[in-house]
Amino acid sequence: MSKPPYNPLDKLNLARSVADALLSLAPVPLADTENIAGAGVYVIYYIGAFSPYATIAAQNRNNAFKQPIYAGKAIPKGARKGGLGKNAATGTALRDRLRQHAQSIDQANNLHLNDFLFRSLVVDDIWIPLGESMMIEEFKPIWNRAIDGFGNKDPGRRRATQYKSPWDVLHPGRDFAVKLADSEITPEFLERRVADYLAGLPLAKLPKAVIEQQAAELAEAEESADEA
Repeated sequence: MSKPPYNPLDKLNLARSVADALLSLAPVPLADTENIAGAGVYVIYYIGAFSPYATIAAQNRNNAFKQPIYAGKAIPKGARKGGLGKNAATGTALRDRLRQHAQSIDQANNLHLNDFLFRSLVVDDIWIPLGESMMIEEFKPIWNRAIDGFGNKDPGRRRATQYKSPWDVLHPGRDFAVKLADSEITPEFLERRVADYLAGLPLAKLPKAVIEQQAAELAEAEESADEA
């Protein structure tokens, strides 16, 4: 049976073109975002000594950078409000998002900002979500798939039912997380979750309250994307 003809406009081929362009760029220290402009997609790499991430760090050392720990997007301001055709090359969406991530890592008491690097690519706004989805699907970064909460913003006034995210339990120290309620999950549970995920084993189920909060936070993040 013959293969169908190659279609460069197929969704997967378009996504692959974004991913290839992003991965062709040289990684830059996450502490250095001064010259970043525009909106688009990015991946973050870890090369540090936090023992649960040893296999991830090993894949990124010696300039290999084979396994992102997180993949994300930064859309142009106003794009979710019918802003088709927004100029992705202008604005500070990528810089602001990456600086938020840098601050989160810098505040964590068991991570070091100097151990993180990133690649970022300015992308026409209509292709940004597609590029992010491709990176997450291809690399399955652990902070996207197994340890939720890295991309969370300060929720403002504490809500009675809002718990620290799994990321904040495993990496305590983020300023805004201090005012949130303690979670049912423990660092030990999450370290086992990391080990199982990296080994390709089934993950222990998170408590229902944590799952429901993650869904709510994801919805809020999408709704507030214009404020990135």
